[in-house]
Amino acid sequence: MRLLGISAIVAFVLDQVTKYGAIYGLALAEGDVDVFPPLLVLRKGLNTGINFGLLSGLPFDARWLLIGLAVVISAALVLWASRSFDRPIQFIAAGFVVGGALGNALDRVIHPGVLDFLNMSCCGISNPYIFNVADIFIFAGAIGIALFTGEKKAA
Repeated sequence: MRLLGISAIVAFVLDQVTKYGAIYGLALAEGDVDVFPPLLVLRKGLNTGINFGLLSGLPFDARWLLIGLAVVISAALVLWASRSFDRPIQFIAAGFVVGGALGNALDRVIHPGVLDFLNMSCCGISNPYIFNVADIFIFAGAIGIALFTGEKKAA
């Protein structure tokens, strides 16, 4: 469980530092920063919905619902990990999901939505979506949980 806590803190802190460094330190409000165009462009975004802006057009302020959902899912994941996980990689993966989810939830408390700043395109395809470091941690953690959780193979 200690690894879950450490990886959650690392994910949370890296997410917050990169968001505020990119958004405010690089003054993204004034325009995009081409890091390695079109592969990596820093662009300010505010996502009031869930992934890819889904549910952003709801007629009510959904952020409090989404904050509560992130906290409940994070608590359920910690409980599941404490009862079922037995390998370090599982705890690290769970911590990544929890840290990323709580990082995005904190954004929703402070702002009307989640601060996003990473845009990646490749191979002639222009990607309109913007994401952040918390999203990377959530995705990587979910993949880790899916890959490393389940029945152990007999030796």
